[in-house]
Amino acid sequence: MKLLCTTATFKPRLVTLSASALTSLAPFTQFARAAYCPTGKIKKLSCGEACQANADFRPTLIGGDGNTIQQFFVGYSPSQKSIIVGHQGTDPTKLEADLTDIDLLMGALDAALFPGTSASIQVHQGFRDEHAKTAHQILAEVKRLMSTKKTNSVAGIGHSLGGALAELDTVFLMLNLPKSASVKGVTYGTPRVGNAAFAKLVDGKVPSFMRVKNKRDIVPIVPWQSLGYLHPHGEVHILSPGNAVVCPGDDDSKDAQCTNQSVPNILEGNVFDHLGPYEGIYIGTAYCT
Repeated sequence: MKLLCTTATFKPRLVTLSASALTSLAPFTQFARAAYCPTGKIKKLSCGEACQANADFRPTLIGGDGNTIQQFFVGYSPSQKSIIVGHQGTDPTKLEADLTDIDLLMGALDAALFPGTSASIQVHQGFRDEHAKTAHQILAEVKRLMSTKKTNSVAGIGHSLGGALAELDTVFLMLNLPKSASVKGVTYGTPRVGNAAFAKLVDGKVPSFMRVKNKRDIVPIVPWQSLGYLHPHGEVHILSPGNAVVCPGDDDSKDAQCTNQSVPNILEGNVFDHLGPYEGIYIGTAYCT
């Protein structure tokens, strides 16, 4: 399946996402949902609807505890013809995960993980440090699956904090995989990850990137732009069931249907929209069964 999130899609105007393109997101939404489920259930493919929706998926690497290390999985999906890398979002009952979210200071990327990147590229330190905990494991398994499954396609998936980790993963993988690799990202309710230089890096390295925002969700408007943060391209804003738009630019659209104008501050947002529904699918710890 080819998602409508290539560079050519993002012209300087608002575009209505077709019903078929919106429907095609469902498998990725379910992967993001599955990442919240207990690792034992993911391993046994017994995580309810989230596993049933991607019944041919086989995880080959599962890790994390949801607290000191966010849960994650890597595996291969024959129906998507792609390696899937999924990251769990924040479980608010886990203290260390909460502390990762609130570490708002920015710092440079680790040159060992992100070779060739400039010190001017700054990212959320909490997200950066969390990503580093699993980066080497994930890279090794993705390389192994690329060889054994004879595929160059990789998708980074996640919701909330998991979306931020997936965003970092897409750049990390593009910088460390062979040039033949095709890496895309599909994230949900993702907070801002880095500064304008980082957004530019995502734009250049991951043209096939989609960050889905549901209605008046407040998480995508934090950390604030006033602190130097900026989203990359790829905003898909779900306005109502079956109705979504693709917003142009890097988090700077002036259209009333895009994030900057529709939720200018947290007082005009709705935290419950963060959980969904994303076309009928809710994402979070409570929705794993």
